[in-house]
Amino acid sequence: MSGNAESTAYRSALEVIGAVEPRVATAIRAELADQRESLKLIASENYASPATLLAMGNWFSDKYAEGTVGRRFYAGCQNVDTVEALAAEHARELFGAPYAYVQPHSGIDANLVAFWAVLADRVEAPALKRAQARHVNDLTEADWFALRRELGDQRMLGMSLDAGGHLTHGFRPNISGKMFDQRSYGTDPETGLIDYDRVAEAAREFKPLILVGGYSAYPRKVNFRILREIADSVGATFMVDMAHFAGLVAGKVFTGDFDPVPHAHIVTSTTHKSLRGPRGGLVLCGPELAAQVDRGCPMVLGGPLPQVMAAKAVALAEARRPDFVDYAGRIVANAQALADGLQRRGAKLVTGGTDNHLALIDVTGYGLTGRQAEQALLDSGIVTNRNAIPQDPNGAWYTSGIRVGTPALTTRGFGTAELDATAELIHTVLSRTAPGTNADGTPSKAKYVLDPGVADRVGKQASDLLTGFPLYPAIDLG
Repeated sequence: MSGNAESTAYRSALEVIGAVEPRVATAIRAELADQRESLKLIASENYASPATLLAMGNWFSDKYAEGTVGRRFYAGCQNVDTVEALAAEHARELFGAPYAYVQPHSGIDANLVAFWAVLADRVEAPALKRAQARHVNDLTEADWFALRRELGDQRMLGMSLDAGGHLTHGFRPNISGKMFDQRSYGTDPETGLIDYDRVAEAAREFKPLILVGGYSAYPRKVNFRILREIADSVGATFMVDMAHFAGLVAGKVFTGDFDPVPHAHIVTSTTHKSLRGPRGGLVLCGPELAAQVDRGCPMVLGGPLPQVMAAKAVALAEARRPDFVDYAGRIVANAQALADGLQRRGAKLVTGGTDNHLALIDVTGYGLTGRQAEQALLDSGIVTNRNAIPQDPNGAWYTSGIRVGTPALTTRGFGTAELDATAELIHTVLSRTAPGTNADGTPSKAKYVLDPGVADRVGKQASDLLTGFPLYPAIDLG
């Protein structure tokens, strides 16, 4: 699409929107301006292409399409079948997976589909056999009561939150924690790295139904071959949530033991983050679980979103291009440049560096909580998120860490020199920020003191850094 066509498309769209609700059009314009003017270092965010974004705003939004390709519960879904089949084809080819399910609306939906598929495979199948039933719908009420009793003590072993795991890996506030009896494996207290011997020990003791690999804030590679061996040793299903690093798998940065697809029984992912697509999810698996995964709707999901599946097809097609391999490699090189730059300036990083797209700063070395650091950086034009660190003394709300990631800035064209300059800006802000006090004079975990002149100066430097790397340069909204 030419630059002129992109500008015309978005100007026209905003004009149409503004004619109905001008405040929404204004907010859309403001969001683009905000993203253009800030250093986006949130590891889970990126910038989708104009083609991907435009694929979500069309008549597919008006379609109901429960079911799967060729087996819908609504008539008139032939075009939905086309885009869903294309998205699944691109996902299979991109990741080398036998089967792909692209209906999940998000990462948590993808995980729920995977969990229930495993439960159905491991628990429903024996129940069906005992009942001599061919399909779950043939189970009697007595069969269902027996099945529910069996479901009551299923176990999941996943990475702990403070070590970099995710809420959807069995933690109590999340639905996954209500489905499973959950236990966590952590990281070595000295190195911050996964201790595979300890994971194996925990698996032998706990005997989980599902062993979960994957993370949201772990800055190193994971050896999925070893985790599969651990799962096999205790008869567990090995599931990997690669939502954060799917782009690094697609871009062939993570291969061999570090590519989860050849090793896991089932893999889930989002389609945004490092994959640079629309917000959504997908599931990859082999033929043995495909039929169960296909029951994601209506088992877990509501009706599929055809417009998002169309955008997934576009983004996954983009990820199959040769330039995506270069992009994925630059994400990691940039993350390492950012990590090295921070450490040279005195910052303490969890695990002492990174192998992937993110780094985790221990801000206690600056005398701050994560919440104080996050807001001070935001005041200075640098967008990050606070994050717990291993054995975090400040808990999950205030935290002691800041997570930074490079997928978005790499999309803008940043290289290692710009990421080193970004490290200087981050260090400047954190080293000039001091903890604040509450009204009664007690120390605050949220309030902070930062000279407005420092924030303004860093904000100007961040803006200058961004000037050479415009966001959506072909789009001029006038």
